[in-house]
Amino acid sequence: MTSTQQLTDLSLLRPGDPGYDDELAGFQTGFAQRPDIVVPAGSAADVAAAVRYAAERGLPVGVQATGHGLPGPAEGGILVTTRRMDRVTVDPEARTARVQAGVRWGQVVAAAEPYGLAPLNGSAPSVGAVSYTLGGGLGILARQFGYAADHVRSLDVVTADGRPRHVTPESDLYWGLLGGGHTLGVVTELEIGLVPVRTLYGGSLAFDGREVGPAAVLRAYEEWTRTVPDGLTSSFAAVPYPAIPGLPSRLRGRYVISVRVAYTGADGDRLVAPLRRIGPVLADSLREMPYAESHTIHSDPDFPHAYYGDSAVLSELDTDRVAGLLARTGPEAAAMCVVQINHLGGALAEPAPNSVPYREGTFLVRLLTTADRERAREILDPAFGLLAPVTLGRALNFALGAGDRGAGLYDAGTRKRLAGLKSQYDPANLFRRNYGVSG
Repeated sequence: MTSTQQLTDLSLLRPGDPGYDDELAGFQTGFAQRPDIVVPAGSAADVAAAVRYAAERGLPVGVQATGHGLPGPAEGGILVTTRRMDRVTVDPEARTARVQAGVRWGQVVAAAEPYGLAPLNGSAPSVGAVSYTLGGGLGILARQFGYAADHVRSLDVVTADGRPRHVTPESDLYWGLLGGGHTLGVVTELEIGLVPVRTLYGGSLAFDGREVGPAAVLRAYEEWTRTVPDGLTSSFAAVPYPAIPGLPSRLRGRYVISVRVAYTGADGDRLVAPLRRIGPVLADSLREMPYAESHTIHSDPDFPHAYYGDSAVLSELDTDRVAGLLARTGPEAAAMCVVQINHLGGALAEPAPNSVPYREGTFLVRLLTTADRERAREILDPAFGLLAPVTLGRALNFALGAGDRGAGLYDAGTRKRLAGLKSQYDPANLFRRNYGVSG
C-alpha cells in the first residue's frame, strides 16, 4: 500500500473541511496554524504514513499534542495531531510507564498513583508528556530527581524516512531526541521511569507585591535558596492580576509575589520558616499532600489563552539585574507579564546521556506576556537584555511563540552534535525546527 493510499484511509482534514479548525484548537490561542493537511493520528502507523507522504513530496511536518507549545507556522505542510494516542501503561514492578504521544501529565499521575509511584511531571496536568520530556522537562521535584529526560528508558520514533525505530540509550538518536525536541523525528511513545513518591510537602506562600515589594521578596528568596537541601525544589513568581470580576477577591487587582515549594522530606515546615518571616502573607497553602494534588502547588491556568514567552538560564541570580526585570514587567507594564524564577542545581546539575544543555545553570528566569505577537519581542528583548551578563542560554520548552529563534538554545558543542544528527537522520529538514515544544 502506498503512503497516499494509507493517508486516504485516514480522516484527513484540509482548510475549509468540517472539523479542521477544531482539530487545530489547543491551549495556545495567540496565533493560528493553517497547514495544508492535518493528519489526526491514532497510531504509530498513521504517523509513519503521514511522514512518508510528506517525504515523497518534500513537505514540512509539524506535531501537535495539546497545543501548550505549537510547532509554528505550518502553511504548505502537514501537521500530525496526536491527541488520540492517549494510552498509559504502568509496570509497578519495574517502576516504569509507557506513554503515547498524546498523553497529558495528569493521566500519568493518575495511573501511577495507586502504586505509590509518580512521574517527573511539570506543574500543569494538561501539558503533553512526550513533548515536555523531549524538551528536557523541568518538573516540580527536579532538584531531587533531575530532568524528566534523564529518566527515559526508550523511545519509539518515526524518522524522516518514514521508518519506525525503537531507540535505547545506546543510540546517538536517543541522545539527540532527549533535549532536541521534535527535530529528528516524531516520537510516538516513551518508556519512562517512575519514582517512589506517594506524598510530598508543597504549596505556596503569597505576598502583596505592593506592600512587601518584589525586590525584597526576591532577595530573601535568593538568600533562602543557599540554605536548602538539594532535594527541595522551589520557584519565585510575580503576577500582576487584573481587576476583573472572575478572579477571587484576594487576587483581584493585586500584584502577587509567591514562592512555590515541593519537597519529599519530613522537615518541610522547618525549612520554609524563613520564608514566612518575609512579611505579611496573603495566602499560605504549604502542607503535606498526596502527590495527586501536586498540581495545586502552582495552580496554573487551565483554560486556553494567548501568551508569548522566553527564558534565560543563569550562571548566578544577580538580584539587582532581576529586580530591574521585575520593575519593567510589573503592574505598570504595557501588557500583563508573568515572571517565574526556578531554582536549579541539585540533580539537575548531574550529567546524563542526553542533549539537555546548561546543567551548570543555577536559576532559570521565565517571562510570559499577553501582549500580541508583534509587541511581545518589544517586551521580552529589553527585559532579557538586563540579564545578558549572567545568561548561559535559553530553555527550549520556554521559547514560546514569540519568534522562532534558535540562538542560545544550546551550547556550541551540543549544537554541533545535534547538527550532525540532523544531517544524518533528516537531511531534507522535513521536521522544521520547533522552538516551543512544551506540549
